[in-house]
Amino acid sequence: MNEPDGEVEDVRDLEALLTFIRDSRGFDFTGYKRASLARRIRRRMQTMKIEGYAEYRDFLEINSEEFLKLFNTILINVTSFFRDIEAWNHLQTIVVPELIERVSPADEIRIWSAGCSSGEEAYSLAIIFAEHLGIEACATRIKIYGTDVDDEALREARAGVYPMKALERLPEGIKEKYFEPSGELFVFRRDLRRRVIFGRHDITRDASISRVDLLTCRNTLMYFNVEAQTKIIERFHFALNEGGYLFLGKAEMLLSEGDRFDVTNMRNRVFKLRSGGVIPPKAPRFDVRAGAGMRDANRRRLVSELALASSPDSVLGIERDGTVTLINGSARLQFGLSSHDVGRPFHDLEISYRPIELRSVIDQAHSERRSIRINSVRRQKPNDEGQYFDIVVRPLLTIDGDDIGAAITFIDTTEATRLQHEVKRVQEDLATAYAEVQSTNAELETVNEELQSSIEELETTNEELQSTNEELETTNEELQSGNEELETMNEEMRIRGAELDETRMFLEGVLSSVEAGVVVLDGDLQVRGWNRGAEELWGLRADEVYGEDFFSLDFGLLTEDLRPSVETCNETGHRSGRVEIDAIDRKGRAVVSSVSCSPLRGQGGGVVLLMEKRPRN
Repeated sequence: MNEPDGEVEDVRDLEALLTFIRDSRGFDFTGYKRASLARRIRRRMQTMKIEGYAEYRDFLEINSEEFLKLFNTILINVTSFFRDIEAWNHLQTIVVPELIERVSPADEIRIWSAGCSSGEEAYSLAIIFAEHLGIEACATRIKIYGTDVDDEALREARAGVYPMKALERLPEGIKEKYFEPSGELFVFRRDLRRRVIFGRHDITRDASISRVDLLTCRNTLMYFNVEAQTKIIERFHFALNEGGYLFLGKAEMLLSEGDRFDVTNMRNRVFKLRSGGVIPPKAPRFDVRAGAGMRDANRRRLVSELALASSPDSVLGIERDGTVTLINGSARLQFGLSSHDVGRPFHDLEISYRPIELRSVIDQAHSERRSIRINSVRRQKPNDEGQYFDIVVRPLLTIDGDDIGAAITFIDTTEATRLQHEVKRVQEDLATAYAEVQSTNAELETVNEELQSSIEELETTNEELQSTNEELETTNEELQSGNEELETMNEEMRIRGAELDETRMFLEGVLSSVEAGVVVLDGDLQVRGWNRGAEELWGLRADEVYGEDFFSLDFGLLTEDLRPSVETCNETGHRSGRVEIDAIDRKGRAVVSSVSCSPLRGQGGGVVLLMEKRPRN
């Protein structure tokens, strides 16, 4: 198979593996960027020494515990309290006060931390709101939802227990105020912990949490492709209340969502949901009372009818009982209506339910006694790209407050919508072009995230060094002085080491120069020294006997005959008399070996044996 065919098969096998994971375990990674996703799966496959995706899928089918290890490799849970402190300072000083002021004290402030990992971000949100509201008020007004797809990370988040290292970045006084010590760990305070709810949620598949005032999703979107990001932003748009804030990570932007979100601070990636959808609730009031001057009234009525007839907007008048009383010229041309439709029930006309169901909207306008506006309604025409209308339904109220009917206005926004779509298309093209640049940045961010867990300690040290730079400069001379002292000590150590080496070589030379055999035993009577004379006498080299039990050695001397003298010398620390023993030297000659035992002075004790030979008579 040639290389291109192999690449196609590899891509096909990867997609089949992702589908298998989604169907069998409910984790949908199909929206993730393929380059980083494939790299992480390959890393796990290399650990298991598996070559292809198809083989790895077979392995997963028979080894269910491998799923957890794979998910931990794919889902990089790198987070910390108040990560990127500049962005959190902006959130605390600008966004949080505005939310607290805008939301009624009787209502909850709802916050969603999407992709919360092990909970540090959700608890950081609880802390900054408690700093503004006070802990008691925060425990009643704030509700925070922390969601993630990683069950293991969620278990850590629910526990709310962190080591000292995780709290090092907290501002002064925050750790003591919001965390309680538990052995070597710290537990988030319980009264605020009850206001933070953690649960499993897939932002690409599951229904969004609704009525949210602040939504944080930091350094999560960058792992998804453009299509998946668009779907996620759609869900976030639905989740946010009007005027709600969206807080993203530094590597993420909303280039194609300018019609939905306003940028409040691009540097810190803070966006605000745009307002819109319903026009102000003031409905037009018409004076229908009869009175004097009927001719003037008829003239005014004629002017009103001509004005309606010549209006570029399509207008229909509906009585309270649902009867059509007015169809202007534009409505007749746009929707194929005629004067014969005046007097007919509105629900009999196609326009009542196409392009949108209007009967329920009319009922809502009557019941709420306000105008309802529906934007960008598409009407498909034969052999045409379609039209777009903004539809406004107004209840007709008399001066006395009687509701006598409704007016429906169709405002043609086709050209504006077309231009808006064109702008959106250009924005999408720009986003695509930007995505290519962002892709490189995202790859770098991904690598950085993967390395982050192993360099947290270095980053912390670096920040501490930066913050104490001035102090280090003032103590530089002391360090230099200490360095000189260390260099002096190092030189002394080097000289002492040289002296020790010289002494060792001298002692080895002395032992080598002694013609008699010298054997040194430690306190356990194991061989620690065996000079050249002993080698010449018995034929055993020093490296063959070092560390061996002396009495287990097999050579020409019967060592058992020496045991009493050796053990007595070792135990008493006194010299023993010379012992003469018949022996066989290395050349096989019968000799008499004269052995004297001397105690070895020093820690652990021991014995020094001096062996001399003479021919046997």
